This record gives sequence, structure tokens and C-alpha cells, in this order.
Amino acid sequence: MRITFLLPCYTWTPAGGPRVVYEYANRLVNRGHQVTVVHPLHLKYVPRERLDLRGKLRRLVYSAQGWLSKPSLDWLPVDEKVESLFVPSSDSIHIPDGDAIFATSWHTVRSVLECPKAKGEKCYLIQHYEVWQGSKDLVDATWRAPLKKVVIAKWLMEKGAELGCRDMTYIPNAMNHEIYRVTRPIEKRRRRVAMMFSTMQFKGSRDGIKALEIAKRRFPDLEAVFFSTSRRQPWVPEWVEYYRNPEQDFIVNEIFGQSSVFLSPSLAEGWPLPPAEAAACGCAIVSTSNGGVREYIEHGATGLLSPPEDPDALAENICLLLENENLRVRLAKMGNQVVSRLNWDRSVDMFVEFIERVCNPQSEYARQQ
Repeated sequence: MRITFLLPCYTWTPAGGPRVVYEYANRLVNRGHQVTVVHPLHLKYVPRERLDLRGKLRRLVYSAQGWLSKPSLDWLPVDEKVESLFVPSSDSIHIPDGDAIFATSWHTVRSVLECPKAKGEKCYLIQHYEVWQGSKDLVDATWRAPLKKVVIAKWLMEKGAELGCRDMTYIPNAMNHEIYRVTRPIEKRRRRVAMMFSTMQFKGSRDGIKALEIAKRRFPDLEAVFFSTSRRQPWVPEWVEYYRNPEQDFIVNEIFGQSSVFLSPSLAEGWPLPPAEAAACGCAIVSTSNGGVREYIEHGATGLLSPPEDPDALAENICLLLENENLRVRLAKMGNQVVSRLNWDRSVDMFVEFIERVCNPQSEYARQQ
């Protein structure tokens, strides 16, 4: 099969969505498929936004960075058989012919819809309900578009049903257990909380910091470590260790492996990778209760959950683990067990079956469904 993924921008940081796309790309080429990942500098269709002067300046800076920066994928190992195309726009002349083409965010749906048939069966890999990134009406319209849809979480299936979407296929995300694993014993880890920091409002980093400040007043020896693709902000406390763009091995061994708790304060998540990766490395998970994290964390069984936008509740759960070593170890081990079952081979099997079904509706597999 010839498979194309269209990512939403030309240059970007290693966010969860692109990482999932490249996980699939790496594993699909190793099964003999031909995979192309297209990175357009400009999307053919981008909804107009009403921006203030600051917003217009920010867009101008991002545009200049896109033109001047050198494309790089050094944040993730990419199989040499995967073709990454860095192109001026998402016009179909820049997209190779194939058997299936996937939109990977709501921004890319219009470009895929306008592709000719030669580009492949039109599909949509839905990784979030992206109303934090665009107007609800525009996002909802992309969900209802006539594309073959894959969703990565059960709550997204439920959202699709609310929107009247049909023929949606659930294929969960998974873990690379060769990379994310326990490298230091879960027992006897020091009072250290790890968190992925983001300036994006829906990631809830300000709530996470408030929760940590509350917890530190109760436990003065509490340590915290953040990692991020962004520069350190003035409102990050001085006592917090901060690493920008750390290597993957450093995250596994020195951040997750040296921390007893991982804090995820996001207001919403599609299927968040960092809490799952931290659990795979032996951290107990304290998180807001959002649809994505509930795919693998159950409150009181594999982690501790609390309502979004409630830093006091987050702090209470952090403190509960810091003062109860037996509870922390039990939740960390149970969370580790659950994420250990998230297997990429199984997810790729399901992904290949989906492509076979939509591209070859008369195939033996499709007839069995």
C-alpha cells in the first residue's frame, strides 16, 4: 500500500500528533508499505481569524521562522524508508499519488478533501477534538466531512456519535516499550514530581505550578522537574528544574526515571503520550480527569484523577502520594502494568486492516466485517 499522511504545518516541535504519525510510518514501512509524510509550509485552506495586533505580529514571526528555518526531524528516529516531504503548500501537486491519504488534524481536512482520486482513499486520523485550536463550527464540520475516520480514543468515538458521524474506527495509541521502560526501581524514589510544561492554555501548566506550590508548602523537600519545547517562562518558580528539548534518553532516565510522580494538569487531551510514557517508566500518575487520560488511568486503581482547572485537588492528590509511600508504589506498579499492554504491533495490525477495508472493499477481510 502507498500511504500518505498530511501534517498541519511545515516546521513544528515534537508534539503528540506528529509523533504518532511517525510511529505509524516507521512501523508501516517495515511491513513493506510505502509511506510519505508531507509537511507543507502553508496549508491551502486555513480559516481566517480575527487577530489583534499582537496576534498578527505572532503570525508574522511564525511565518518568517517557517521560511528561514531548516526542516529537522532529529527529535524522533525516522526509518530511512519513510519519505518526508517538505513542500511549499498543501496543494495536491505537492502530494504523491497513493492508495490512502490521511488528514491528521482539522486544519488538513480541506486539503485532503480537495485532492484528486489519484492521491488515494481520503481518510482522517482524529487525535483530538481540537476546539482549543479553532472554532467549534469549523472543527465539527471537519468531523462530518465525507472521510473514512480513525479515532485514537473511546471518548472521541462518543464525540463523533454526538456529532452524527458514521463509520468511525477505533484504533488506540500504544507505547514504544523498547524506549519507555523502568530503568530504576519504583520503590525508594525521592519526592520529585515531573511535568511536561507548555505555554498553551489548555495544557494547564499554570494550574500544575499552583498545585506544586501548594504541595511544597506541606513538603518543603519536594522537588519538581519540567521538560518542554518552550523557553523557560518568568512565572516558572526558581526551585523547579527546567529542561528545554531534552534528549529522549534523558527524559527516560533522568526525568521519568528519577521522579516518583508525574503531574498532568491538562484541561483536555485526545490520548496523551507523556503520562503513559511516565507510567511506563515507573511514575505514579496524578492527572486531571479528561477523556484521553482515562483511556489508561482509573482513579484509585492506576493513578489519581481530579477535575480540570482545580489546582487544589491536584495538590491534594500529589500530597496523598508523597505522604503514603505504599499507595504511591502500588499505583505506580498498577499503572505500569496497564500501559505495558498498549502494544504498537496490535495497533498497526488494526491500522493495516482499516486501510485494506477502505481501499479494497471487495477484499476477503472487508467481506468478513
